[in-house]
Amino acid sequence: MNDLSAFPITRKWPARHADRLQLYSLPTPNGVKVSIMLEEIGLPYEPHLVSFETNDQMTPEFLSLNPNNKIPAILDPNGPGGKPLPLFESGAILIYLGEKTGKLIPPDPAGRYQTIQWLMFQMGGVGPMFGQLGFFNKFAGKDYADKRPRDRYVAESKRLLGVLNRQLADRAWIMGDGFTIADVATFPWVNNLIGFYEAGDLVGISDYPHVVRVLGSFMGRPAVARGMDIPKRLR
Repeated sequence: MNDLSAFPITRKWPARHADRLQLYSLPTPNGVKVSIMLEEIGLPYEPHLVSFETNDQMTPEFLSLNPNNKIPAILDPNGPGGKPLPLFESGAILIYLGEKTGKLIPPDPAGRYQTIQWLMFQMGGVGPMFGQLGFFNKFAGKDYADKRPRDRYVAESKRLLGVLNRQLADRAWIMGDGFTIADVATFPWVNNLIGFYEAGDLVGISDYPHVVRVLGSFMGRPAVARGMDIPKRLR
């Protein structure tokens, strides 16, 4: 039996299956990256909902795992050397899981680094820019009389969509024929941009037909459909 008692986070979210990877998350674009990844690779895991409504992410237990108070985070009882590994930051988790299982990341060094570069493209560009656009389009930012901040993020989001559209012009997925962690990271954000953030018309999503095509393929994957709703929100 794996002993995770040394990790304070297990006091707030007890592990019923301590031999499985523990996922602490919320079904947001960043959160579902890891649940989709886990569903795709078939690694047993136990999800725990980190509710922002009750500020779970600010509790000492969660901060003991992620001092940056963001989701997702994991605790793998079977980490390197057979020792438990706590890990935060969705990009780092995707790389770790890909290398741990040998899935969704190319085994050759060139392919591996090229995949990671597109993962970084999402982490440094797509996520932050789409998130800011969502704030200015749907949430408190929509009430600002000055639309220049919103328009700045609209322009940058369009530029990023253009980069992605060109990459996908003759490809099934970002890296070609193979589905990778780059796709897992990117398309939850594209889906959120035109869905939850209601910004499809604002960015002219129809001007990026290859992005729309691949998003459809992404959302049609059974593992994606399952992962998009894990952990389930409190109703």
